Amino acid sequence: MADIPGVIVVPLARHSDSRGWLLELFRSDELPPGFEPAMGYVSLTLPGVTRGPHEHRFQTDGFVFFDGEYELYLWENRDGHDDQKVTLKVGSEVPAAVFVPPGVVHAYRNCGASSAMVMNFPDRLYAGPGRSEEVDEIRHEADPGTRFKVL
Repeated sequence: MADIPGVIVVPLARHSDSRGWLLELFRSDELPPGFEPAMGYVSLTLPGVTRGPHEHRFQTDGFVFFDGEYELYLWENRDGHDDQKVTLKVGSEVPAAVFVPPGVVHAYRNCGASSAMVMNFPDRLYAGPGRSEEVDEIRHEADPGTRFKVL
């Protein structure tokens, strides 16, 4: 699925019955080695809106795409690696957990007709303990000359 080293995409199984459905987001016994979520959040993205592209110096993101229709963009940006770009379709029809390591630029776009949710379980606290540290993000979306473009 994703040919960028360290990026792991895990297809998720939706278990449906007469009451609705259940989707395991992650299990501690199936997480990538060394990945320990530090927090969790859910975001709602409006139709046609893109979040990113950005990357982290130290943080690994553990996204869960379970709702709506998204295009996920991943770019290799680490020293010593070949430049690569991968685009994946994820969301309600293709639920997936995606682990994005530091130095991999990422963005996602809601390409559906409705607002949709994404969950993230990063392995670092946003702005550190007590929100007392610099935010670990390198934002590329405001740079008109960036090579990281969502089309």
